[in-house]
Amino acid sequence: MKTENEYLKGVMERVIERNRNEPEFHQAVEEVLESIEPVLERRPEFIRMGIVEAIVEPERIIKFRVPWVDDDGVVHINRGFRVQFNSAIGPYKGGLRFHPSVYEGIIKFLGFEQIFKNSLTGLPIGGAKGGSDFDPKGKSDMEVMRFCQSFMTELSKHIGSNTDVPAGDIGVGAREIGYMFGQYKRIRNGFTGVLTGKGLNYGGSLVRTQATGYGLCYFTEEMLNDNGKSFKGSTVSVSGSGNVAIYAAEKAVQMGARVVTVSDSDGYIYDEKGIDIELVKKIKEVKRGRIKEYLEAHSDALYVPDCRKIWEVKCDIALPCATENELNVEAAEKLHKNGCFAVSEGANMPCEPSAISYFLENGILFGPAKAANAGGVATSALEMTQNSLRYSWDFEKVDGMLKDIMKNIYKNAAGAAKDYGRQGNLVVGANIAGFLKVADTMLSQGTV
Repeated sequence: MKTENEYLKGVMERVIERNRNEPEFHQAVEEVLESIEPVLERRPEFIRMGIVEAIVEPERIIKFRVPWVDDDGVVHINRGFRVQFNSAIGPYKGGLRFHPSVYEGIIKFLGFEQIFKNSLTGLPIGGAKGGSDFDPKGKSDMEVMRFCQSFMTELSKHIGSNTDVPAGDIGVGAREIGYMFGQYKRIRNGFTGVLTGKGLNYGGSLVRTQATGYGLCYFTEEMLNDNGKSFKGSTVSVSGSGNVAIYAAEKAVQMGARVVTVSDSDGYIYDEKGIDIELVKKIKEVKRGRIKEYLEAHSDALYVPDCRKIWEVKCDIALPCATENELNVEAAEKLHKNGCFAVSEGANMPCEPSAISYFLENGILFGPAKAANAGGVATSALEMTQNSLRYSWDFEKVDGMLKDIMKNIYKNAAGAAKDYGRQGNLVVGANIAGFLKVADTMLSQGTV
């Protein structure tokens, strides 16, 4: 751990001891602890009152089995998780991820990050995350429905519109949210805003689909403008081809950029003329296909069957929007060599720590995930507000509110970095700004 603070070293050692074999969680905690060292020098009461030890320990971990029946009548058993990490500033809020890689450590890492991301939005929402090692890929709609109903049968005991409001994440889109919401409504006999990312016909919010990608670009444009740069006229490389990647690419193009790549777990597409975003939407959102199908309509594009090589493509701005730790220091060096001047994280923790250090040391503008990709949860919180009002705002209103939130997140992170002697380091700034709001609230409530 890169700190001489013996107290923080001790906290980190206890985290590793209590949470063995959970490297993603260790990585997330270490980054925050390193960032808040100057805060503790000014605010020793956070040490005296045990705030740091409390904030790295989830308030509650729920783990359960999820039995479901496939189309052949065979019973399968998956694991379900919900980590309710911190409710100091509001009800737990965070997505559900359905993916084979899901285990307790991944959910804890995501839930811990969510505390500070949600704090940065300025909205009254706490941090949580959940999911299952179920893989919806290749499953029929009926199989997904049966799984979601079984999953929600247990989860419904632990959530509620004023307690914990889950949303979607990897593997959990409108289809899965709909099935889970229907099951919750049947079990509880009540129509409440207990899930966000719902369909527009039953309490969903406009812009929610686009929110994380659009928000990423709003944040990044603010960061670029503050340093005399812009999306306009820039070449952008985007990884991933889910909601975040698609709508980050769409907004970047609207801002005047040329987006040349998208990817999935099999490989990536490079289209020098600019990615056909409507085609990617059709492949991924309608057909649920693979990105290689892009070549059927654009035979002059290049497909490379190795998604990690995407960062070898020359670009001005890189937006990693696929999954955690997808961009390592070797990729960072290639981006720098090819003239990349800005990287902003659309996925959760997609850059390895060594890559982040490289960006910061070499003057590459860097937008960390907990700040840059907070647009999704911000719009989820706006959906909660609309549900409470029994009212729906139009697209322009929600999009305008999202843009303002993302601008404020940048300003708060940049301001905190400057205030604590780390000007330009948005990793430190975002961690400090997010931590201070939660820590002060915990002190006020006596929650430790």
